[in-house]
Amino acid sequence: MEFKTLQQDMIAAMKAHDKTTKDAVSSLIAAIKKVAIDEGVRENITEEICDRVILKELKTIKEQIDTCPEARNDLREAYQATYDIIAKYAPKMLSADEVKEIILRDFAEVVASKNKGMIMKNVMGALKGKAEGSVINAVVASLCE
Repeated sequence: MEFKTLQQDMIAAMKAHDKTTKDAVSSLIAAIKKVAIDEGVRENITEEICDRVILKELKTIKEQIDTCPEARNDLREAYQATYDIIAKYAPKMLSADEVKEIILRDFAEVVASKNKGMIMKNVMGALKGKAEGSVINAVVASLCE
């Protein structure tokens, strides 16, 4: 996701008086700017930074939804609306078949060892932010059998 796209969407939400979208996108922009400043990249915010922050924010909101008390439907609905908006900006995750193909193609020599820890160590760096950790773990476990 490009940072400029997020800024344009926030402006569009402001013009449309869509407070929920504006708040969700605004919080994303603030989180991305914070990470960019922490990493010393104020001006040229990369797509990698944006995608990483979007995934982190999605995970945080998912935890808020999961831990929200049953009696607080108003909060749960607000969290879900924010989650749905941010999910539109999240990068597409690889499927289990795509992960398996990448692992077999790029890490064949490590897979041959059948050492799950060694495979995970090598694979996670390459697939971080491209596939969910649970999917990668399941694929690696099946390859080690």
